[in-house]
Amino acid sequence: MNNKIEINKSLPQERWGEFFDQFSNGNRGRHILIEIIDPELGDEELIQNAPLMAIVYDRPGKGNDLVIEVGKDEVTYAHTIDAPIEVLTGQSETGQMVALSISDAAGTKTLIRLQS
Repeated sequence: MNNKIEINKSLPQERWGEFFDQFSNGNRGRHILIEIIDPELGDEELIQNAPLMAIVYDRPGKGNDLVIEVGKDEVTYAHTIDAPIEVLTGQSETGQMVALSISDAAGTKTLIRLQS
């Protein structure tokens, strides 16, 4: 099986709130990996094999951040992305959503991989 994933489908910002609500509802409990890709500091894996609770987006004027929450019955870890500027989605060859890449204004990317 080929596990090649292309993360290249850009989501318009006006759809982020609705997208993350639907994504959270559809993937709650699925295990994820969160990795930071920073051009200056290098790559860092923050969490792996943790259940997704929700991804919450607060639009500009309301906070302008995106919070990835993990945990089963309560939030055990949260990662905040300040001032996100781009959201890309990645799908498997079967069309299933398997990854998200979120870029912030500082040029750091947060990669979220859904684990099977």
